[in-house]
Amino acid sequence: MRISIESNIIRYMLKDVYFINGTAYAGKSTMVKRLAKKHNGICCGENYHLVLSDAINEVEQPNMWYMKTLKDWHDFVNRTPEEYDRWITDSAKEITGLEIALLLQYAKEGKKVFVDTNIAPAILKEISEYNHVLIMLSPQETSINRFFEREDKDKQFLYQLLIDNENPEKALENYRQCLKRVNSKEHYKEFEDSGFKVLKRDESRTIEETLDLVEEHFQLK
Repeated sequence: MRISIESNIIRYMLKDVYFINGTAYAGKSTMVKRLAKKHNGICCGENYHLVLSDAINEVEQPNMWYMKTLKDWHDFVNRTPEEYDRWITDSAKEITGLEIALLLQYAKEGKKVFVDTNIAPAILKEISEYNHVLIMLSPQETSINRFFEREDKDKQFLYQLLIDNENPEKALENYRQCLKRVNSKEHYKEFEDSGFKVLKRDESRTIEETLDLVEEHFQLK
């Protein structure tokens, strides 16, 4: 894909921005936090783009707009796996413009910026460099079975909705199927074939050892 003049400008402006994309429970958020702290940088954690939620509109971001108009969160968790997967994929596309706009602002601060991103690898190729992008993957069963283990308020909120359902076991199983679809072998392979460096979750590796590998790839050592 040919790089446009605009993409070249964005690439230059984002020269101190480091992106981590991948599957759930792969360590993305942990690495972004550790990197920002160690290198006195800016941490853009999961869903950081929501600070621009006022810029979302029904026409350009219909999937994100769904979240602003949602009246009953039980509708959100009770969607079919196909609907959930489509919403995740399409939301990521809508978020891309917001992410880039926000990162261009952060980049002006003169610090390194570390991002847990939703930007697709194809776009990252346009706006960043190989050594500024990392794909982190975890096994599908880990992404699903350990999804609610974190003390993340958003995930715990979703879990509470599921167990408050009229049929909690059915609701939990449906949501597991949603997670399975989002973390499918097809999506996994898309990341593996992205052309960027892939770092797979290894339970025998410590957080510090993982951080060392990430820093090495980002040429921060």
